[in-house]
Amino acid sequence: MNYATEYARSLADPVGFWQEQAALVDWYRAPRQILSQDTNGNDAWYADGQLNSAYLALDYHIQQGRGAQLALIYDSPVTRTIRRYTYTELRDQVALFAGALVNQGVGKGDRVIIYMPMIPEAVIAMLACARIGAVHSVVFGGFAAPELASRIDDATPKLIVAASCGIEFATVIPYKPLLDKALSLARHQVDGCIILQRDEAPATMASRDIDWLDAVKAAQPHDCVSVNANDPLYILYTSGTTGKPKGVVRDNGGHAVALRYSMRAVYGVEAGDVFWAASDVGWVVGHSYIVYAPLFAGCTTILFEGKPVRTPDAGTFWRVIEEHRVKVFFTAPTGFRAIRKEDPDSLLLRQYDISSLQALFVAGERTDPPTYEWLRQTLQVPVIDHWWQTETGWPVASNLRGFEDRPTRAGSASFPVPGFAVQILDEDHTPLAASKEGDVVIRLPLPPGCMTTVWGDHQRFRDAYLVQHPGCYHTGDGGYMDADGYLYIMGRTDDVINVAGHRLSTGEMEEIVAAHPAVAECAVVGIEDRDKGQLPVGLLLLKDGVDIPFEQLEAELVAMVRKAIGAFANFKRAVVVRRLPKTRSGKILRQIIRKIADDKPFTAPATIDDPLILDEIREVFLQQQIGLVAEDKV
Repeated sequence: MNYATEYARSLADPVGFWQEQAALVDWYRAPRQILSQDTNGNDAWYADGQLNSAYLALDYHIQQGRGAQLALIYDSPVTRTIRRYTYTELRDQVALFAGALVNQGVGKGDRVIIYMPMIPEAVIAMLACARIGAVHSVVFGGFAAPELASRIDDATPKLIVAASCGIEFATVIPYKPLLDKALSLARHQVDGCIILQRDEAPATMASRDIDWLDAVKAAQPHDCVSVNANDPLYILYTSGTTGKPKGVVRDNGGHAVALRYSMRAVYGVEAGDVFWAASDVGWVVGHSYIVYAPLFAGCTTILFEGKPVRTPDAGTFWRVIEEHRVKVFFTAPTGFRAIRKEDPDSLLLRQYDISSLQALFVAGERTDPPTYEWLRQTLQVPVIDHWWQTETGWPVASNLRGFEDRPTRAGSASFPVPGFAVQILDEDHTPLAASKEGDVVIRLPLPPGCMTTVWGDHQRFRDAYLVQHPGCYHTGDGGYMDADGYLYIMGRTDDVINVAGHRLSTGEMEEIVAAHPAVAECAVVGIEDRDKGQLPVGLLLLKDGVDIPFEQLEAELVAMVRKAIGAFANFKRAVVVRRLPKTRSGKILRQIIRKIADDKPFTAPATIDDPLILDEIREVFLQQQIGLVAEDKV
């Protein structure tokens, strides 16, 4: 079956389509009620089905005779460690830690916060929660204490599982002081904390703390518990949240069906393949495509602790692909921009055999055409920019490897994935013609696997996603579809700036600026202007070895934007920076940059290498409670 037929069928008969996909999952009780509504009036998939996500990820494959196959490879350049776990070995450790959780009074429906770096125990803790029907909420390791405290108060966990420390580049970050501070700030009190002691920074234990090894020694393996399909599997708080955190709730049944389908349809992998998503378990990519989806599909998944550069060098990605024979690789484009900056001629790549690699997927930030072309020419495999969100849990648009080959286009996320009825609407909810930019929405019902509510606040879910365009889920992103059906995501709708009455996309300007041969990476933001409302400013990270006078560079960039968009864009200012502030998943923090720019207007030519300005950036990070933990991470 080709893509067009599959996509049309998924929209014309969603119940029949998703019933077929559900039949591929090993249920304890197969659902008969495929699509219904829950007590909130929200669409619900497989309401009468029962299953267990940890069983589908581990036990099922052992029963199919794949117990000796590798399930998880832990590769940590920062600790010079590689550990491998078969499906049987991982299942046994998960079952034992599930017993440890039960010994601490954790049961079905209880919440457990996991505050850990990229180590196998984080995966074991997640799957152990799923095994007993507890709801895990992974908080990115190293998040600042106030952010962790707000999540403790919102999720009201019974228990916290944490590591004594994490490692950022060469810096060891003690987690225990951050955890202790968060618990002192939180109103909700937990019953206890299980602490995994790492050799790099052992923690001082308090009376409420239990050592991981002691907890496991006292435990017996626990079997899988049957849960309802609509029972929550996890709560994941969106990054960069201010005020009360927004907890995305993912169910068990729809999540299992959707992620299993995505591995075949989107990524084109099957049981036995090695799949690597270079993200973090603290983000949705880590939940979906480090832990659950690869294991649902019977793949070998890689858990990588480190960064693409400086661990130990810009060839680290290529070393991992060669050593573990990775078939499909998925990461954020920001990592490749860093590699390209440090190794523009790909000299390090030539030292490795990456012939196992059949496709590269990028997401998390819009991939600028220069980076896309560099990757395509360098790797000589399909480079697929795809798009999705924490809220959707799996890809909304992609060039799908599970169907016929279709050409990719630079800057495009390609085509909507089956199940996602994507439309481009104007402010009056009217569908727009091809190549007209507007709000990117998804017509209801959303397919299985998408968020079902905001934890503890369904009205907030409705207000945030369902009221802007009736009958649709509002993604918050702007974009357009061209005449051939390719979808282009231009960035968050709040990244559209108004320059003297003209609504302009900063994403489009970034694409133009990034095409300059001297520019490695850039961000364009709008700052307040007394006369024109807003004016675009480009922040530029230059390639190593570039030797061009700033005045010449700025003039060339202004001319490029003027030629591509027009003089009315008023792009006249640029700033050279040493690095761009980002989340740890690689997204550029444009709201932070805008605040800095508004508070301290730049004059060209200028740089923000001044330590005082860097201090201001750090202060903004701290104000936003993002949890900057090292001196040079801005």
